[in-house]
Amino acid sequence: MKTKLTTFIFLLCFSFLNAQTIYEEFQSAKLGDSRQLKIQLPRNYEENTEKLYPIFIVFDGDYLFEPVAGNVDYYSYWEDMPEAIVVGINQVNSRDEDNHYSDQTYFPVESGAKFFEFVGMELIPYIEDKYRTANFRVAVGHGETANFINYFLFKKEPLFNAYITLSPDLAMSMLESLPTRINEFERKIFYYLATATNDIKPLREDANVLNARLSALENKNIFFGFNEFDGPTHYSLPAHAIPNALESIFFVFQPISKKEYNERILTLETSPVEYLNEKYSMIKELFNIEKQVLINDFRAIAAAIEKNKIFEEYEALGKLARKEHPDTLLGHYYLGRFYEETGEPKKAMRTYRSAYVLEEVGGYTKDDMLERADAIKRDFGF
Repeated sequence: MKTKLTTFIFLLCFSFLNAQTIYEEFQSAKLGDSRQLKIQLPRNYEENTEKLYPIFIVFDGDYLFEPVAGNVDYYSYWEDMPEAIVVGINQVNSRDEDNHYSDQTYFPVESGAKFFEFVGMELIPYIEDKYRTANFRVAVGHGETANFINYFLFKKEPLFNAYITLSPDLAMSMLESLPTRINEFERKIFYYLATATNDIKPLREDANVLNARLSALENKNIFFGFNEFDGPTHYSLPAHAIPNALESIFFVFQPISKKEYNERILTLETSPVEYLNEKYSMIKELFNIEKQVLINDFRAIAAAIEKNKIFEEYEALGKLARKEHPDTLLGHYYLGRFYEETGEPKKAMRTYRSAYVLEEVGGYTKDDMLERADAIKRDFGF
């Protein structure tokens, strides 16, 4: 039953995806040839005219685009990652030429160098000029293209912020040069690597060596994730790895989970409201996205305040809620709780009553607010 349900979800996802995919033939001066592009825009892209979106550039787009685009759509629907523009490059007839590198330097030459320039000097400027993009780019590759996307890390200013390398077929020097280069970064870089027990043996061995070397780095600017899946082959690996890659890169973007609540928030020795502010500041810093604080996250912080009986924190939480959700009664509820628990019942009663004209949200209702105000009136005889 579970297998059937999973299959149904993916079929539903892909049927939606096909309706949203734009196909373009891009004429490249660098290549002296054209490349077919597949482009998926986020849901409601046309309506959200002020919103900016990260870009995913999917190499091997002839087969890798659909699983990436489907997962991006799915994860962003549940707000586990930002909505994003996904661009696939069809390389079915040019893969060997596009990935060509020197036998001496192990860096792109000839057709490989032209393809490298096509991506950085033509494709990305074209996408950023045509669509509303945030300054956060993700590269995705498999096998030879997973090796190829590493070359962008060797630019003085790396082209991408995040790299998803699925069973990379690494150039001979990459095991030494890549960890050295990554360790030099003074900017935030996300790097995800995956292999599997039934992967091609040399690729699996190299991936494990690379994992050991990257894991040993102490550079706090590097966010590294690795999986070795039990069972998949080289060709089935992407279906298993892509969801993990997205979770690895966008971990801080996700709503506060039960695990985060129990292991981090409840055990804080500092302000939980400060923790919430820092979480969203990090989202802005890492992804260049202004994200509204989720109702889920407000409720998690409020639950921690109640459980740990640190009611003075409600004042800061209420002010933040008024700023983030000004048309709702959320901020009034938290400020009412602050006044109620810090010895100012009249202010609490007035605050609860004044919320009646605002919108209900997150399980907080107008009736709840009036009941709290009436209870204070009865208890204190106001």
